[in-house]
Amino acid sequence: MPAVIFPGPEGRLEGRFQPALRPRAPVAMILHPHPQAGGTMNERITQHLYKTFVARGFATLRFNFRGVGRSQGSFDNGIGELSDAAAALDWVQSIHPEASTTWIGGVSFGALIGMQLLMRRPEIRGFISVAPPANMYDFSFLAPCPASGIIIQGTGDTVVTPNAVQKLVDKLRTQKHITIHHDEIPRANHFFENEMPELMRSVDNYLDMRLAPDCPIK
Repeated sequence: MPAVIFPGPEGRLEGRFQPALRPRAPVAMILHPHPQAGGTMNERITQHLYKTFVARGFATLRFNFRGVGRSQGSFDNGIGELSDAAAALDWVQSIHPEASTTWIGGVSFGALIGMQLLMRRPEIRGFISVAPPANMYDFSFLAPCPASGIIIQGTGDTVVTPNAVQKLVDKLRTQKHITIHHDEIPRANHFFENEMPELMRSVDNYLDMRLAPDCPIK
């Protein structure tokens, strides 16, 4: 997983990037949890998502938002971080311009930024959102949500309440032309400390379904 430095809106951004072996392979970008709560690209779930997409042959990037690690700048309440994510995706696409499709994965705050990004970037055709903070931020920008994806939540999460996530899922499921999967992991807290295998099994099962040649969800 080569270390990379690439330009962002407020200076350099630090990441880890695994190029794809074939020219038209899909792209995936993974976004980490809240910088002010210790979130970095080396957070455990972020790393697991990264490795999963790498293993499936995606050109895969994870990176530190501004002010985290060696990334320049300072925390900007999500506004600048969305610009960072857009710049990061631009950078991946400049290296891998023939990508067949693009996926976004995000953990908590990273899920919020990822879902905002997919509203701006029509090439994103799938998303994985782990514990999106639906009780802390307004997700009404997903109107309509342009891509199908999966939202995964722990039933024991006391940071992001399962009830708030269920309301978000229910709202998204009223929209036409997309399919929202929703998995709840029993007993899992916000960090899936003891349920990482169950979390990643949910991710893998969803990707198996979406990446199958005969998958009806586009």
